[in-house]
Amino acid sequence: MQQDIGTEMRDVELDSLGERLSALRLCGPDAAKAMRRSLEQYGQLTTITMFRDGATLEIVDGFKRVRAARELGLRALSGRVFEIDTVEAKLRLRALQLSSGLTELEEGWLVRSLHRDDGLTLPAIAHRLQRHKSWVWRRLMLVEALLPALQTDVRLGLLAPRAAVAVSRLPRGNQQAAAAVVMQHGMTVPQAELLVAAAIAQPDESTRAAWLVQRQNETAPLPPGPRPHRRTRSEVEWLSADISKVHELAVRLTTRLYDRPLSSLTHGSADLLRGALHRLAPVLRALVDLVEAAKCKDTA
Repeated sequence: MQQDIGTEMRDVELDSLGERLSALRLCGPDAAKAMRRSLEQYGQLTTITMFRDGATLEIVDGFKRVRAARELGLRALSGRVFEIDTVEAKLRLRALQLSSGLTELEEGWLVRSLHRDDGLTLPAIAHRLQRHKSWVWRRLMLVEALLPALQTDVRLGLLAPRAAVAVSRLPRGNQQAAAAVVMQHGMTVPQAELLVAAAIAQPDESTRAAWLVQRQNETAPLPPGPRPHRRTRSEVEWLSADISKVHELAVRLTTRLYDRPLSSLTHGSADLLRGALHRLAPVLRALVDLVEAAKCKDTA
């Protein structure tokens, strides 16, 4: 990722902000309402992130804050402007969401945009996202296999993102009918996955279509199916999983502190996080001591 050359803190007029990158994010009705309540009760807690695209300031992170602020009649918000290009802005958008994580669909939209709009090859995208090429290919195939109308339903909050991922396994000719069953019966994700598996098991296209129509006319959804048996982990497996998790969290925290330093937050939020980091420091020092001791024993 590029260095933050020309980073600028400023108050920005909301009417002047562009939202071109909002096509890469989901913003359901519940999340929008929660953001509006937060702004009403506490004001702006974190700055928005932008980049300069010609004469326009485009939002990288903070779409919900900007929309909620507009609904509340606010004219400006505090933000940080980065002098980066569009590709770097998209990569930064992902980096700023590492704590909560993007959905599979959002990851697919990001990959497709980098590939189709910015001309990056799939190996180059894999390198920039630090992912395997097969992961990049799967995300691209997900959004290109799923009907655009169903992607719109996900954006509107009518269809759960993970349910849409399940439906994408079906041929396009069956996706609309399957999604209608999921939404009509308010199916959970496991139920949607069970529906798709049963549809795929039908012998041919016409039988599958008739079977899905029949499901729409039923009054009750399919049962969730049996839960898979979970094998008890060994102590070595637990330690290995914990090491992987700590590594993932450390990388995520480092990235977020780099991209959004405490100085960019409001005074109260920054003080709260400084206290949390102060309490974290001795735990990390103790962990480092144990790791070094373990390494010394291994080399002895």
